[in-house]
Amino acid sequence: MPHQANLAAIGSKDRTVGWYDPPLTSIDGPIRDLLENYSHIPANEVVPRIIETVSTTPPSNHPLPFPPTPSHSNTNHPRPSQRDKIWDVFPWPCVGQFRFTDLSLSRKPCYPRVLAALKTGTERLLDVGCCYAQDLRKLAYDGAPSEALFGLDKQNEFIGLGYDFFNDRDTFRGTFINADLLDRGNEEVRKVQGTFGIAQLGMVLHTWDLEGQTRACERVVELLRPERGVLVVGQSVGDLVGKEFSARGKMLYKHDVETLTKMWEEVGRRTGTEWVVRATLDEGLGINEQKRGWDEPSTRRLSFEVERVRVWSRLR
Repeated sequence: MPHQANLAAIGSKDRTVGWYDPPLTSIDGPIRDLLENYSHIPANEVVPRIIETVSTTPPSNHPLPFPPTPSHSNTNHPRPSQRDKIWDVFPWPCVGQFRFTDLSLSRKPCYPRVLAALKTGTERLLDVGCCYAQDLRKLAYDGAPSEALFGLDKQNEFIGLGYDFFNDRDTFRGTFINADLLDRGNEEVRKVQGTFGIAQLGMVLHTWDLEGQTRACERVVELLRPERGVLVVGQSVGDLVGKEFSARGKMLYKHDVETLTKMWEEVGRRTGTEWVVRATLDEGLGINEQKRGWDEPSTRRLSFEVERVRVWSRLR
């Protein structure tokens, strides 16, 4: 089966795979606005200097332990593209197709609510699997205090590259935690457990099998405050019919709306909580533009908002 063979190759650093798109020649919309007006990149340098070449060298005196990527200005070696820097760490379709330039959170129906809550100065948001933390930068640009923004990623390289990409080491005051979500022994994560009102799971659910996803969502519940109205938002690779698929030598899982809802019912049973799931499938992720011919034709983008509706219920 050609689609199964393609999916089995996910995780390969081979740049001839179908999900490694040609270099960008233009970029528009919200990400251009963010790069020009938040990162202060001149308009004519957005593509050549940020998207397809090395970024400007940031100040080296930032207090956080995420150093800038090495400068290539004094060598004869070609400068790596931003996409290739991520690809060498995490060669998945979302990287090959430049999804790190997609400000998906700002398109969600709940975004005005999320932004308004953060602007009060009393709310905090955790971005799980934040990669370059582009959604956190968008929130900061839109007026959220960056001190209220937290990113978690087990790939330490992404955090430093994010500072390079957005040129904001001296201005972004958010907190980044280099940790595995499922590592309950991580002290940095334990310090913030139970303090968030909003968590984002952006393009990470489909990197686990169904049991792994359930345990990941259990952990997210623990990180959120134990109160009604807390939110889990995000998107994932989904399918018209929820099912397992093979990638990187493992069996993973992609949901439809029904299976996602059932999973959150199980999360509720395990944690003594109750949640309402609002989810949709659409033809994002390049499907509508016919840029995902290497994937199964039933693949869709799954977007979701999951809200806690009961403060406590007896564990079952």
